[in-house]
Amino acid sequence: MHTRYFEGFKVGDTYETRAVTLTEGQMVDFSMQYDPQPIHTDREASKRGIHGDMISSGLQTLGLANRLWIELGLMGENNLGGPGLDNVRWPRPVFAGDTLRTVVEVVAARESKSKPDRGIVTFAFTTYNQNDEVVMTYECMDMIRREPRA
Repeated sequence: MHTRYFEGFKVGDTYETRAVTLTEGQMVDFSMQYDPQPIHTDREASKRGIHGDMISSGLQTLGLANRLWIELGLMGENNLGGPGLDNVRWPRPVFAGDTLRTVVEVVAARESKSKPDRGIVTFAFTTYNQNDEVVMTYECMDMIRREPRA
């Protein structure tokens, strides 16, 4: 896909990322650095928990979904940053060996009131596992450069 300006994003547009399989090693490596809880790092301890096995950190799932979105190349240097995320939810756990993909929908787009060189786009992210079960949802706002005026 090609880099887009603000004008290239319309409410209702949807995009799908490629799928990636998360390994146990990746889960443990991430969690040891950023979320070192036994449910993410210790298989034996996590077997006694409510999920019956070790699960990925939700922060890792969030980071992976973001990476897959960025890899589509839609915003590139036109992305001026984002003021935040909203409504982050993890309705199902992610286990080692799960294959994840994300569908991103444009749910709002408006011109900036104070800065005419940009617009603000709100994207709704839904991440699915290999069984098409939703494992994460969230919304992300991004400030995106407008097309230069001739």
